[in-house]
Amino acid sequence: MSLGITISLTAYFLLMIGIGIYAWRKSTSNSEEYLLGGRQLSPGVAALSAGASDMSGWLLMGLPGALFVSGLTQSWIGIGLVVGAFFNWIIVAPRLREQTERYDNSLTIPEFLSKRFPSKALSLRSISAIVIVIFFSVYTASGLVAGGKLFDTAFPDLIHIGGMSAYQTGIYLTLGIVLIYTMVGGFLAVSLTDFIQGCIMMLALVIMPIVVLIKAGGFGVSEARMMSVDPNFLSMFHGLTVIGFLSAVAWGLGYFGQPHIIVRFMAVRSVKDVPAARNIGMAWMIISLAGAVGVGIFGRSYTVGNDINVPDPETIFIILANQLFIPLITGFLLAALLAAVMSTISSQLLVASSSLTEDFYRLFLRRRASEREIVNVGRLFVLAVAIVAALIAHNPDSEVLGLVSHAWAGFGAAFGPLIILSLTWRGMSGAGAVAGLVAGAATVILWISLGLDQSFMGGPGIYEIIPGFIVAWLAIWLVSLATPTKDEFRPLAAE
Repeated sequence: MSLGITISLTAYFLLMIGIGIYAWRKSTSNSEEYLLGGRQLSPGVAALSAGASDMSGWLLMGLPGALFVSGLTQSWIGIGLVVGAFFNWIIVAPRLREQTERYDNSLTIPEFLSKRFPSKALSLRSISAIVIVIFFSVYTASGLVAGGKLFDTAFPDLIHIGGMSAYQTGIYLTLGIVLIYTMVGGFLAVSLTDFIQGCIMMLALVIMPIVVLIKAGGFGVSEARMMSVDPNFLSMFHGLTVIGFLSAVAWGLGYFGQPHIIVRFMAVRSVKDVPAARNIGMAWMIISLAGAVGVGIFGRSYTVGNDINVPDPETIFIILANQLFIPLITGFLLAALLAAVMSTISSQLLVASSSLTEDFYRLFLRRRASEREIVNVGRLFVLAVAIVAALIAHNPDSEVLGLVSHAWAGFGAAFGPLIILSLTWRGMSGAGAVAGLVAGAATVILWISLGLDQSFMGGPGIYEIIPGFIVAWLAIWLVSLATPTKDEFRPLAAE
């Protein structure tokens, strides 16, 4: 590892740890501060924290890799995400911020659901916690796989600790830094580091495609080169079936049910700050996704023109960083990739930990636990979930985009319809909420188990979030109509 790369990565790691120590001194005195930062996030921090925790390693690895292989048809995933994120800010953000405070200052999604539907409070908290821990273990593992691939590709000769491979060393080094600032500083540390990481990610995704395009010879040369490889590489519609289109844009449905994203809505300073946060967040997202598309497309042109072998397309960002930039800038770009990975891992670990702490430990084991005890137990649960995720990520052949897609679908189907309807439909019942939660998660798991996401009725597979979301929505609607309840919705005093 060159001196320039070492300097950049060391500075990045020290900055993350420093923020964790700052947050520890400022905002970890009680569970509300540790789990939600005292609900005092500014619009900018809330927006970039939501964006950075959302995008993960797939933004700089999974998506560019898919575009590198298949061309612009894969950009429909990004378009679907932009639409989904926008409506998430419009529909969910203001309502969730207001209602979680109205329902006894709920600190977690399961706690809010239990207070929104008191007739099924215990079932909702228990099942929600189980779903969150299961899918976040897989989701967190996807981030660790990205971290492992980074070190394996960029630093294959890295000094191996305890006989581990560069891939395994990367997993544990990435996880170790995340654990330090997450366990120490809690939600505020995660949000502040997300803000910094979001800025780094966006800057890298502006710099990288511009430089790659210039080095590849400009638009004209790049277009001719890609057309010679595949005449349809730059077409957004060639070979795109109805099922393929729906499966791509359906990624946007997942936004409504991602606990690590919507928890940022709960933590913003006030409902009045939501529009500003939305504008900042959407601008960041569009710029970053456009950059990721550019990395995959122009990266294909550059590697073809220079006869560069790319054994794993998901590592194209790392290969370009090493090929085109001086070590100090390469280190910054690799730090951007680590930022994408670590920002999501830290958010997921904290949400999974908060659910285990509030919805399992405090609920079943220690109802009278002190605030200090809850904070310390939360730290232990962060460590526990991290260990499980590391074990899942141990296989170096895992695909980042594949792991992310399954976890994204699981959360989107289990919580998406549940969150939307609980915030907007007064007639929803507790039994309907439980039915939707179980039906959505079970449908996704069954769909994947039967291989229907790979092949459906002899044709291409259907992304599991589509049947999961539909089944969950119908389950909530039908069961709520059959089991009407009274006094579960708490109106505002003015209503």
